Amino acid sequence: MSPILPILAALLAGVGLATQSPTNAALGRSIGSVTLAALISFAVGTAILVAAWLSFDRTPLATLKGAKPWMFVGGAYGAYFVAAAAFAAPRLGLASMLTIMIASQLVAALVIDHFGLIGLPRAPVTWVKIAGVALVLVGVVVVRKG
Repeated sequence: MSPILPILAALLAGVGLATQSPTNAALGRSIGSVTLAALISFAVGTAILVAAWLSFDRTPLATLKGAKPWMFVGGAYGAYFVAAAAFAAPRLGLASMLTIMIASQLVAALVIDHFGLIGLPRAPVTWVKIAGVALVLVGVVVVRKG
């Protein structure tokens, strides 16, 4: 696989993430419920994933027996993220919300990488990584004040 493909996938996901929050916030304002907007977002995403699974993947559902219970919690994180973003975006502004979320994601990622949590290989924290995250944290302050 070309090394550019994961980079492009991540770039497109970032654009989608930035677009998802205001889209869900607009839906939430339109219907009067952030929770229902998040539910609709997940329902649409679920429908797309079911179609993709049926079209391209078809991994047997029986393989789920091998998964540990904690491995199913990812959907809860996603549900919280979508609802929190739909709630926070119109109140903080998209740039502020995203910089805060990205900063917290990077801090969590450093901890997860350093200890090799959740099945990932260990990638020890270095001063360079800490400096990078510190710059993002400075960016949060700059964006919030801007």
